[in-house]
Amino acid sequence: MAVQATTLAEKTTTEGWSEFVLGGRWTLRALAGTDTTGWQRQLLASGQRPRLSWNCMGIEALDSAGALMLWRAWGRKLPDTLLIQPEHLRIFERIAATESEPSAPVVPTSPFEGVMRLGSVTLAIGRHVRDFVSLLGQLILDGLYLVRHPADLPKREISANIYKSGVQAMPVTALVGFLIGIVLSYLSSLQLLQFGADIFIVNILGLGVIRELGPVLVAILVAGRSGSAMTAQLGVMRVTEEIDALSTMGVPRSLRLIFPKVVALGVALPLLVLWTTAIALLGGMVSAQFQLDISYGFFFETLPKAVPAANLWIGLTKGLVFGVAIALVACHFGLRVMPNTESLSANTTASVVTAITMVIILDAIFAIATRSIGLPKI
Repeated sequence: MAVQATTLAEKTTTEGWSEFVLGGRWTLRALAGTDTTGWQRQLLASGQRPRLSWNCMGIEALDSAGALMLWRAWGRKLPDTLLIQPEHLRIFERIAATESEPSAPVVPTSPFEGVMRLGSVTLAIGRHVRDFVSLLGQLILDGLYLVRHPADLPKREISANIYKSGVQAMPVTALVGFLIGIVLSYLSSLQLLQFGADIFIVNILGLGVIRELGPVLVAILVAGRSGSAMTAQLGVMRVTEEIDALSTMGVPRSLRLIFPKVVALGVALPLLVLWTTAIALLGGMVSAQFQLDISYGFFFETLPKAVPAANLWIGLTKGLVFGVAIALVACHFGLRVMPNTESLSANTTASVVTAITMVIILDAIFAIATRSIGLPKI
């Protein structure tokens, strides 16, 4: 049986009345193959004419596209004289109900909007500080518990996190450290050559790498690599409700999930600082040998005299503090993830940014607190 095409015809009846007779299929697919532009002009021109009736009983199929075309021609209301099938009439009734729904009220702009935003930001920061302090306090309680019950120490979790955060990060930290050492030595040698102070390259590399660049560089790399991974891991566990399952089974989440990460980064980061510092000094020695013709033996002999051992301890202490801070920030944002992917991505980004910012702030505090420690005497 052939499908009847869309039809539109105007008939003149008695007493001066005109009647539009519609038939066929008034659907998007059927209308796509016809000249709808001409029909729309004809419908719009005739829709508001007086003494006009509409006969839609011949319509075989009607969808929202055809109904909207007729609805606009009728002036967004049903005509006074209309013959239509009940199932098609319900389509127009739904369109009318949709257009009659009240729009969302416009909220007036408050003159104190700036103060309100400042207040909301302050409250959000307060909630972050409260949760962070609560997390830190819980870790202290876990530490006291493990002092009384050493058998409950999560050794496997700690060793696994040390491997993932420390051992697997050695290649990238070594590469970056070696390149930084080369760049720092090369740029410093260009300036020292102008003053004939070639031997002071050892002082610049030693103090710069051991005391500052080594710990900060490693902390930033670990914050972007391991910190984001920790946040994402805890966030996925929140999304899949694994953390709630652990609580249901009576497993303390802080002891099994957070404490191992904090301890692991506290142990791994000083070792990574030592490793990266050694590789960076090696890169600096290679560059100094090519640029300034300073032998490796002279470098090894002069380095302990130019850089006191206190600088090494300062760098390792920085590594310990940075590691604990990065782990705490990562776990804090991981536990704040809501059960949706948008919250997971937002908190992972916030974790990395906050961790790097905290590393820089802590480094500035260290610089002020140790300004008179470990510096060579002039």
